[in-house]
Amino acid sequence: MLKVRKLSPAEFDSYARNQHPESNFLQSADWGKVYEIDGEKCFYLGLVKDKQILGAALLVLKRARRGAYLEIPGGPLLNWRNAEQTSTMLRAIKELAKTENCVFVRMRPNIPDSPDQRRAMKEYGLHESPMHLHAEHTVMLDLTKSEDTLMAEMRRQTRYEVRRAQKLGITVSSTDDKQAFEAFYRLQEQTAARQGFIQYPRSFIMAQQAAFNGKAKIYSANLDGKTLAQGLIILQKPEAVYNEAASTPDGRKLPGAYALQWQVIRDAKAAGMTRYNLFGIAPPNSPHHRYAGVTTFKTGFGGEKITYLPAQDLVIKPMRYQFVRIIESIRKHRRKLG
Repeated sequence: MLKVRKLSPAEFDSYARNQHPESNFLQSADWGKVYEIDGEKCFYLGLVKDKQILGAALLVLKRARRGAYLEIPGGPLLNWRNAEQTSTMLRAIKELAKTENCVFVRMRPNIPDSPDQRRAMKEYGLHESPMHLHAEHTVMLDLTKSEDTLMAEMRRQTRYEVRRAQKLGITVSSTDDKQAFEAFYRLQEQTAARQGFIQYPRSFIMAQQAAFNGKAKIYSANLDGKTLAQGLIILQKPEAVYNEAASTPDGRKLPGAYALQWQVIRDAKAAGMTRYNLFGIAPPNSPHHRYAGVTTFKTGFGGEKITYLPAQDLVIKPMRYQFVRIIESIRKHRRKLG
């Protein structure tokens, strides 16, 4: 008989890593720990039959002015083609949401977008969210390829900038030191003010340093003692992720960001990662999207463009949820994310 029970973080991680190769840091106990350190409440649910785990989900309880909701980043981890298993898990998630007095549950599993998949989500009672949940469009590099092949598959201009960085003597270092995360946050604060995006709070950046225990690192590209670009990279097998970025005005003139990415690629290969997720580009044919500029940069490294199923909402309180949809639709338009 199918049932849903709480899992320990270790049980959850074992299932995710061994049964769902598409999963990444978003469905990991480390990511749950990030939220817990930052003061949020997390739940690990498992779909079980005869002691065998058949599905799982990390859920984060978010408290917002528009009402509480549960977030399932990169999940749930399910066999979505199995209606019985999926319906059983969704019912349990809905009951948990009711217990926590939530308005809705927002999820975005790491499964490719398709008309069939969207129809299936509607049949399960889910509604496409007005806002995205993490990177729904991304570029993935296959790190099982040789360095020579990866270099050859770059856009010609990208390859030129990587080599120019080497000729200029730009160096790249990495560390998981707490002070480096503090410095990264301050630099990202300046970058956000200059480029007009909303950054995560300092506490959330620092929680990643504490939770990932060496698997989250700050990479820094430097020239003559000046920082050009930085990145917060998560290296958690099988995937490395370009999670956060920051830059200086000098970095716009010099190829520090190119040097940084090439070093991450080389380090991730050496550490046994099989793929590198550049984590976030604009949707196809969206020249005015906020991510349009960074899309040109990221796609220059080659790799495969991936579009995941858009975020889906499981509605718990219909009247309150309609208010949320209106507010979030306005925010999406203002932030040029649509």
